Amino acid sequence: MMKKSKLEHSDFAGEFTDDGVTVLVDIFRKAGSTDGWMLEVIDQEEGLTVWEEPFPTDKEAFEEFLATVERDGIRSFLEEPEADVSVH
Repeated sequence: MMKKSKLEHSDFAGEFTDDGVTVLVDIFRKAGSTDGWMLEVIDQEEGLTVWEEPFPTDKEAFEEFLATVERDGIRSFLEEPEADVSVH
């Protein structure tokens, strides 16, 4: 059996609500590592938006999420009915 890696979650991770829409922001990396931080957003229908490239810090990942909400609106995470996964 393969051993599953433990993850370290950022303090910036959690629920985020705007314009009546709540999403789960997950910012994480392999526990104990200095690897970059991954950013994923899960919408109310369990649709998943994933950024392909890691961020140097968890703060930068969260700032990218906030910039996306500011630029495109939180509803942009809901607008992919053909695909379950959106990649940024």
